[in-house]
Amino acid sequence: MQRDGLTDGIPRLYYSIREVSDQLDLEPHVLRYWESEFPRLAPRKNAAGRRVYTEENIQALRRIKELLKEDKYTLEGARQVLDREARGEHTDEARRDLRALRAFLANLRDHL
Repeated sequence: MQRDGLTDGIPRLYYSIREVSDQLDLEPHVLRYWESEFPRLAPRKNAAGRRVYTEENIQALRRIKELLKEDKYTLEGARQVLDREARGEHTDEARRDLRALRAFLANLRDHL
């Protein structure tokens, strides 16, 4: 029985591309494309040559999805944010400011 990454109470170490794409609600080709665009994404390949994702890979993909889909960054912008985060620079305040600005602009658009 499998539930939330656990198989009979034992944490899973690796996930297939299909499992990850289902978890993140993304098509597998998107994951493969992001691998080519984001150097920090480098899932291993098993003996059969299939990608196997670790929990760390999945967390990185979640962050990339958040930047691209929710925060509306471009690929280059998302790469820059990830680089700043890797260097320990904080972007939470900037993200909050951008979300507030986006909400303001959406509200303004709705009232025009």
